[in-house]
Amino acid sequence: MSDPRPIGVFDSGLGGLTVVRELVRIMPGESIVYLGDTARVPYGNRSDETIRRYGDQDARFLLSKDIKMLIVACNTVSSVALEHICSNITDIPVIGVVVPGSRAAVTRTAKKKVGVIGTQATIRAGAYAATIGTMNADIKVFGKACPLFVPLVEEGMARHDIARQTAQYYLYELVDSGIDCLILGCTHYPLLMEVIQETVGTGIQLLDSALWTAREAFDILKALGALTERKEGGLAQSAFHVTDLSARFEELASRFLRMELPEVQHVPLEVLAS
Repeated sequence: MSDPRPIGVFDSGLGGLTVVRELVRIMPGESIVYLGDTARVPYGNRSDETIRRYGDQDARFLLSKDIKMLIVACNTVSSVALEHICSNITDIPVIGVVVPGSRAAVTRTAKKKVGVIGTQATIRAGAYAATIGTMNADIKVFGKACPLFVPLVEEGMARHDIARQTAQYYLYELVDSGIDCLILGCTHYPLLMEVIQETVGTGIQLLDSALWTAREAFDILKALGALTERKEGGLAQSAFHVTDLSARFEELASRFLRMELPEVQHVPLEVLAS
């Protein structure tokens, strides 16, 4: 038994391509339909009501592409609106990035002290702390919003001295709290992993939510018998959509995906809102 339909993935921008990258690595035969809402990025400073509305629109667009699974690759939407989205979709699996990242932290922390970094909305929602609390109430979670990390990545400054200074400004407080695991609660943050690890030291394990989400997607599809029969070539069969196709898109996209992107299609916001 197999299912050749694609996996749907959406994010507020291009950060979700880090999830796509891990999906391609783990399941190279699977095709993907990706939507990046680049016209309305970032979601992290929006109201919860707006985040839910945008998440609904993104999900509906992907459902129209006959997907077999929906991955909410945006930490902000996963934190604020995942339950809302799941309540409206019952015929295919829907997963976000919060539960996989939380589960990884619970199984890896020895000190029972876990840090989470993300957008202001992600940290404000407290979804990682709540999820980890349901898995192990003894674990203490320390959250820190890092709003400057996203523009640093998108400006190609992930290894610049400014990125190092910003990481020090944001992260030393978390280091002092005694954490031994740090969840990268934004899909942009894996591109800052080197700088973040330098800042926090090797005694703190970094957990990439994109990686753990892709692993969870594989486990679910395998359990359902819904993996494709293809063993490779999925990326060439994939489709990528954005709501604003800027001149720098290819440069940014290749930075996140670390491979050549197939043709990208522009989706007007009116289509999402219809």
